[in-house]
Amino acid sequence: MEIPKGKAGAAGKLLVSSLLDSKDELEERLERCVGIVTSLTNGLSEREANDALNAHICKGTPQHEEICLGLFTLVLTEPAQAQKCYRDLALVSRDGMNIVLNKINHILMEKYLKLQDTCRTQLVWLLRELVKSGVLGADGVCMTFMKQIAGGDVTAKNIWLAENVLEILTEQREWVLKSSLLVAMAVYTFLRLIVDHHGSAALQALRQKEVEFCVSLLRERFMDCFMIGRDLVRLLQNVARIPEFEQLWKDILHNPQVLSSQFTGVLQLLQSRTSRKFLACRLTPDMETKLLFMTSRVRFGQQKRYQDWFQRQYLATPDSQSLRCDLIRYICGVVHPSNEVLSSDILPRWAIIGWLLTTCTSNVAASNAKLALFYDWLFFNPEKDSIMNIEPAILVMHHSMKPHPAITATLLDFMCRIIPNFYPPLEAHVRQGVFNSLTHIVEKRVLAHLAPLFDNPKLDKELRAMLREKFPEFCSSPSPPIEVKIEEPVPMEMENHLEKDDGCYDNAEAAFSDDEEELNSKGKKREFRFHPIKESIVEEPVDITPFLEQLDESLRDKVLQLQKGSDTEAQCEVMQEIVDQVLEEDFDSEQLSVLASCLQELFKAHFRGEVLPEEITEESLEESVGKPLYLIFRNLCQMQEDNSGFSLLLDLLSELYQKQPKIGYHLLYYLRASKAALGRMGLYESFAQATQLGELHTCLMMDMKACQEDDVRLLCFLTPSIYTEFPDETLRSGELLNMIVAVIDSFQLQELVCHVMMGNLVMFRKDSVLNILIQSLDWETFEQYCTWQLFLAHNIPLETIIPILQHLKYKEHPEALSCLLLQLRREKPSEEMVKMVLSRPCHPEDQFTTSILRHWGLRHDDLLGEHIKALLIKNNSLPRKRQSLRSSSSKLAQLTLEQILEHLDNLRLNLTNTKQNFFSQTPILQALQHVQASCDEAHKMKFSDLFSLAEEYEDSSSKPPKSRRKATALSSPRSRKNAAQPPNNEEESGSSSASEEEDTKPKPAKRKRKGSSAVGSDSD
Repeated sequence: MEIPKGKAGAAGKLLVSSLLDSKDELEERLERCVGIVTSLTNGLSEREANDALNAHICKGTPQHEEICLGLFTLVLTEPAQAQKCYRDLALVSRDGMNIVLNKINHILMEKYLKLQDTCRTQLVWLLRELVKSGVLGADGVCMTFMKQIAGGDVTAKNIWLAENVLEILTEQREWVLKSSLLVAMAVYTFLRLIVDHHGSAALQALRQKEVEFCVSLLRERFMDCFMIGRDLVRLLQNVARIPEFEQLWKDILHNPQVLSSQFTGVLQLLQSRTSRKFLACRLTPDMETKLLFMTSRVRFGQQKRYQDWFQRQYLATPDSQSLRCDLIRYICGVVHPSNEVLSSDILPRWAIIGWLLTTCTSNVAASNAKLALFYDWLFFNPEKDSIMNIEPAILVMHHSMKPHPAITATLLDFMCRIIPNFYPPLEAHVRQGVFNSLTHIVEKRVLAHLAPLFDNPKLDKELRAMLREKFPEFCSSPSPPIEVKIEEPVPMEMENHLEKDDGCYDNAEAAFSDDEEELNSKGKKREFRFHPIKESIVEEPVDITPFLEQLDESLRDKVLQLQKGSDTEAQCEVMQEIVDQVLEEDFDSEQLSVLASCLQELFKAHFRGEVLPEEITEESLEESVGKPLYLIFRNLCQMQEDNSGFSLLLDLLSELYQKQPKIGYHLLYYLRASKAALGRMGLYESFAQATQLGELHTCLMMDMKACQEDDVRLLCFLTPSIYTEFPDETLRSGELLNMIVAVIDSFQLQELVCHVMMGNLVMFRKDSVLNILIQSLDWETFEQYCTWQLFLAHNIPLETIIPILQHLKYKEHPEALSCLLLQLRREKPSEEMVKMVLSRPCHPEDQFTTSILRHWGLRHDDLLGEHIKALLIKNNSLPRKRQSLRSSSSKLAQLTLEQILEHLDNLRLNLTNTKQNFFSQTPILQALQHVQASCDEAHKMKFSDLFSLAEEYEDSSSKPPKSRRKATALSSPRSRKNAAQPPNNEEESGSSSASEEEDTKPKPAKRKRKGSSAVGSDSD
């Protein structure tokens, strides 16, 4: 029964943690309870120990909870004492083990992934004992255990858990049959897992046990399993070829009465909608948390990093492809966003499903994923089924038409072909279900009309013909066009997603002005955000009655006082009393969630409008942090982190955060603005770790994102302190920077630049600035200009970011190129800079290299000349085949001799008809002679005008020794036509000529005069 060992984890006996993690509060509490039990029973006989425990329990409910949790923890952490501790627990528990069951569920839902291997083994052992004892509520724990068995995961630990849970259910079959819900949940879970378990002998053996378990329950308790609904049929389809299920299918289709007298046939099952609890049970708590986070907190367009994380964590292996169906069914059937979320810029469901479909690597998994997407369409009944179950499929097709027409085409094709092929005897029912779905979609205004989708020119003729044949009612364009009435309250607010994709077909009806439909300079359509019309808020009386009933009497009275309090000062006094009561030793922490709900309802007004005062002074800031809710923050600031009350207040804030996410940036504001919080900004990290997110970076980015959406002034106010206090979270990527530059105006930009110049703000550091600037290349024009302005305010050497030139394309990145060009003109050229500039590909329309070379030629001609000479000689000295392999500090930088010559030739043409003497410099002419002496005929012909400058310079210089004149004469193109000189001699003579030239430099004045005439004659 031992769990397969993974990598050893650090820290406590209960949870794995790293040295950087703070001590987990749950673990601390359980360790305290263990300490109490140990101190009471140490050195006593079993009877005496039992009496001591009972005597302590008699003191009150908190003591009862301490003893139960202490014994429970000993069961998990001390396997040798487990049997004894469980017996003691059964004897002393006075609530039917309810405390223990709740704590097991809590650990399974929130801490299972961090649990030590020994504790996991003991937790399964404890489940077995609870089931054997028939403890009331053990079936709920059993279902939570099943939820932890991940689909698409055949790792040793996951298989171990599946085997052990199945073993317990099989051994205690009579107990299982007492709970209809447990029967259905077990069948749904293991029917789904059968598909994953194939290959090795061990997996085949497990699979056979699962098959026998499911078939026996289905045959014996079919009507209990019937509550699953139509998804039972979907799972049975996946295992239909297994002999035992093949026989079961025959009975379902042809002899349903054998299974139950109440069962009339497969149609009855298919017309029954699957409950959310079954769809949710096939995602682990961690998967579910991440998906809900993406669909409620992540902004559309910012989802890539979250999707990449999810892909790496759960969808990276071939076996994990089967999980996509579970995810799609969960999104369609469980994640039903409110109208407020639908009308915001939060990541829509169709975008996640589109990502799951496009990243699918298996044809079988892709077909199953499409079936999962359309499954509720097939027998859709508007009276029983929800529009939210069918909305994602139509929106995936609608929004994919422009960017991914193949996805739209394959989904439409699937929709047409599934009608006759799903189950031929029920073809008429399936056709009606799909027709009902499409009709309901149009009625509820998910799409205004379907003709642009079904009869789109991007679809091939055969598919369009099939759509016209199957759905003629939806293929004709309405005339006149149906008008979308946004103010209508009855339709679902689905239309708002249309602004989120370039491929909208109903934009014409949204009545945008003409100038908004123009394309920007990059040829991309402008992105529009949905801005709901702000209505005056009518304050309605807050009803917190349902929550009050769950509070202790004393706490209830104080919350009522808080509700009745008229002025802020009175409310602050009551709020302090509530905080004091929370900090009392006998406070029941289970009340925190209810208290948080009350506070969130009572102080909704705190989270409306702007937080930052209009005029920022010490007095106005101190006044702005005098809200009742901020008293929780103040008390936190006054406590030490090892204080037991500190974790309680963090738990309260964590509960508040779940119900009102804006609390995060309000805490940041308090820590920045309040004198009482001076130097305590680090508290935010403790808060982030206490939330469900449990991680500083994600929490900080989410809170700053919420702040950005609500109050840009506050975002700018917080920016210096956020960058200063959390440099590792803010400076390593461009995520926060993008949030800031996306919303600031020119005045706020200037303020931030001033903060940087005064040393109050550092937004870039040398080790990450290049990556951030590269990321910014995909941002909007103004965002990029802001980013460069902020970068230039820092004192970072330009050479740090010069490798970005290799990423810049003249048509795609004009913003970065122009900013870099203006900055380079202020710099003296270094060899690395010149090399990077010359490494740019030569294109007639790209004037970047010529512009900066011309500028440097005017201001720093001697320095530029030396660098170009060095690069020419260096690139000419190696064999041609190796030139493409050479690189600078960037692997992308590939400088070839031809590139340098092309850029120099462009510069020469640009300087024609000017008085510039750049090409009359000795280093340049020497380098050209050196290259000419060894390059091939093709290059000599291509750059003959450039090389002629060197020849004319040579002819006009003072009379050299005969040997030198002969060598250089042979190296010119004209003399080589009639001379047969071996290449080696040629190269030697060329290089000797160059070295001699250095020794016998003519006078500068003379050189310039002759050089000038050479340039002039070339232009003639």
